[in-house]
Amino acid sequence: MTSIFTRIINGESPARFVWTDDTCVAFLTIEPRGPGHTLVVPREEVDRWLDVDAGTMEHLMRVARLIGLAQREEWESDRVGLMVEGYMVPHLHIHLWPSWSPFEFHPTGIDRNANPRHLDDNAVRLRARLRSHGHGERIPGENTERGSWPVPAN
Repeated sequence: MTSIFTRIINGESPARFVWTDDTCVAFLTIEPRGPGHTLVVPREEVDRWLDVDAGTMEHLMRVARLIGLAQREEWESDRVGLMVEGYMVPHLHIHLWPSWSPFEFHPTGIDRNANPRHLDDNAVRLRARLRSHGHGERIPGENTERGSWPVPAN
């Protein structure tokens, strides 16, 4: 079940990474619901969240929480939206975005033509915030601050 996420993880397709570790990666979606909208994706190809082992799911949620805390602080949002998904891309992934309204959860809230420069800037901001929270060892290096790049090997 090779998906676009597998190709991104393998460095075959570009992405704006904000987190990497042995279990998962996190990168900005190209169709955001808001600034800094991030996907947390396990390296393991798994379609349904109920099929992933409990340890991996716990790790994904820990990483999602760390990224959510950074998003809420960086964009001064009231809340952070979270959705566990796998329909559009058949690979488990967790959506996270700074949230100000429950209406952002509706499918019409997606920006299907996001400005790449805004996505780049949001990735820079989120990586900087995560570093300021003490997670520098998991954040892609300074040489990846702009544009798209393959995930560093762990």
